[in-house]
Amino acid sequence: MSAGPARTVPDPAEILALAHGSGIDVAGFAVAEPFGRARREIERRKDLGLHGGMAFTYRNPARSTDPTRAVAGARSLVVGARSYRCREPERPAGTSPKAAVARYSRTDHYRPLRDGLEAVAGLLRSQGWTAKVLVDDNAMVDRAAAYRAGLGWFGKNTVLLLPGRGSWFVLGSVVTDAPLAFEPAAGVPDGCGTCTRCMTACPTGALDEAGVLDARRCLAWLLEAPGDFPEEHRAALGGRIYGCDVCQEVCPVNRRVDRADPAPPAPDGDEAWVDLVELLRSDDSVLLDRYGRWYIPGRDVRHIRRNALIALGNVGQAGDPSVQAVLADAIHGGDPMLSSHAAWAADRLSRAGTSGPAEAVR
Repeated sequence: MSAGPARTVPDPAEILALAHGSGIDVAGFAVAEPFGRARREIERRKDLGLHGGMAFTYRNPARSTDPTRAVAGARSLVVGARSYRCREPERPAGTSPKAAVARYSRTDHYRPLRDGLEAVAGLLRSQGWTAKVLVDDNAMVDRAAAYRAGLGWFGKNTVLLLPGRGSWFVLGSVVTDAPLAFEPAAGVPDGCGTCTRCMTACPTGALDEAGVLDARRCLAWLLEAPGDFPEEHRAALGGRIYGCDVCQEVCPVNRRVDRADPAPPAPDGDEAWVDLVELLRSDDSVLLDRYGRWYIPGRDVRHIRRNALIALGNVGQAGDPSVQAVLADAIHGGDPMLSSHAAWAADRLSRAGTSGPAEAVR
């Protein structure tokens, strides 16, 4: 068996330069010790039922809060953040009903972050160390790693806010057994102060405690959760099909960033709006090919159709023949879940009348 490469001491400055040159906007270091505070909070919220059935890092808190579960003998984390901030496009012209997609899901923003972190991991491996990239992975609480690395503070809406940059970032880490020599980051002071705009703007009141999200009322999670969408939150969904950006859109930190540095245009392939009638007429293979980057329970596209039917009930026109046709197809299609959601949408549009959409909330 051939010996691996001789181990050399990594240079933190070289790592940061490589990260920034590989498309990562902000990077930092942290020790790979368990996130005790994060684990206690995850278990507390899970005990209270606030996870709403969400798995992800809730599935195994002991693993998702301990980097050594990902890499035996892990000593260091290289944490990266990549911005997905972009100019909000106009609603497409035309009468066909459209639904909005949250910014982080309009294209795969995690891939370039993963590629950048893989470049860092490759450097560490070439120097004889073990390195594993964790991006959007159940094995790591990304926010806890980024907070420890000094990238930002936790907002009242639970997202990480980067000083002077805001919250439109995806996060990820390289877990390594390399003993990186760096000064531990000082905690970033809370920048929210007394502001509660995200809490009061939440369409369903899912942020009734600062920094604590009740997933049972979070539209972003309910759109990903399996089974029926809670009827009491369907009207609040408005014209959304995947994700919800309200708590970030109203954030004064994000707004100040936009005023100081206008957001760039959306990248090519950025799909901010979905034609609901077209979606409901598409077959399974088309939906998976087009929206497979989304989290879909069990890869069952019935859940995408379920979401589209609710949105259609909120933004559709009762007298539109194409809307009537797709609702009738779903009502009589033999699928109990889709039939019940389509019936709800038809009833909502009928009560709203033919003068306009039932609700044009995004």
